[in-house]
Amino acid sequence: VASMMRVFLILLWTTNLVQPNIPQAAGVQVFPPVNFTLTVSALAEVRLHWKPNPNQEQRNYTIRYDVKILSPVPEEYDTKKTHSIRTTALHNGFSAHVRTLLLYHNDLQMRSDWVKEQLLPPPGAPETSVTNLSCVTRISISRTVSLHCTWLPGQGAPEDTQYFLFYRYEMYTEECQDYMKDKWNRNTGCRCSVTHIHPEEVDNLIVIHINGSSKYAAIKPFQQLFNQNAIEKVNVPRNVTVFLEQNDLLATWEKPISPFPKECFEYEFYLFNLKSGNKQILKIPSNDFRLRIDVTSRYSIQIRANHHICCRRGFWSDWSEIIYVGQNKLENSVAWILAVLCVFTCCT
Repeated sequence: VASMMRVFLILLWTTNLVQPNIPQAAGVQVFPPVNFTLTVSALAEVRLHWKPNPNQEQRNYTIRYDVKILSPVPEEYDTKKTHSIRTTALHNGFSAHVRTLLLYHNDLQMRSDWVKEQLLPPPGAPETSVTNLSCVTRISISRTVSLHCTWLPGQGAPEDTQYFLFYRYEMYTEECQDYMKDKWNRNTGCRCSVTHIHPEEVDNLIVIHINGSSKYAAIKPFQQLFNQNAIEKVNVPRNVTVFLEQNDLLATWEKPISPFPKECFEYEFYLFNLKSGNKQILKIPSNDFRLRIDVTSRYSIQIRANHHICCRRGFWSDWSEIIYVGQNKLENSVAWILAVLCVFTCCT
């Protein structure tokens, strides 16, 4: 009997250990948030807002909220605030859930039911939206940033469809003022020579929004988000200098116009042997270079730059202007012989 009593006491003690918070949770109800709304606050930006349920008892519990975004990009997070802002493309709509969490001593105790809300997609068939949207930015000598975008009309868009581009950067939203057109006079590109984009920023987003109009159909808008550095068309390396030192070719240059330090760039060195026709493209991590060459040959040289991968790669720059170095000794000998023969013939 004493042995059975000890086993009973041990079981009772273990039960109390694994359920220490049951007395606090007993009789407590968890109510879902109220007045859950989704509001488009800017291009490709939605504001989620809700209020605490007025019937929710406070007691000794901490109230947080569990947010689940279903589309367009699934995401889950919790917050103690009653609002949240997300930046994402909204042309296919937006859907999210939110629920109340009760915590006691920062341990999850109970959850409410989900409250659901959604933004419907804007009108228009998907085939009327633009396709193949591509954008690049460039930094000028004056440190202003230009934006250049191109696209193709939607295959389902009527022939009279006209598209219009807007870009948003932080709090600034502007419409394109300089469009490029195809042979049917439809806008298929945009040039913004001066923008509000800051060249010194690192990972900001550029929102591109393109809507359209037609007499015959609703044109579905299209949105796309670009990382600022990922679409930068890097400038050409500056002050390229190439010379020969005995049997070595030496080259030096300055980094492109950019707010990034020189450590954030890598280069490609294009070497073409005009005598043999051999081509080489060499990866160069710094802004100087030495290479053993055939000094009896003549070479053409070009250099281009890009961000190093640790600084978020953009688009390769254009190649620098061609620089020639060396001389073809055989060609020079032939030219000298011909010159001597010509002089001898004239004298004769």
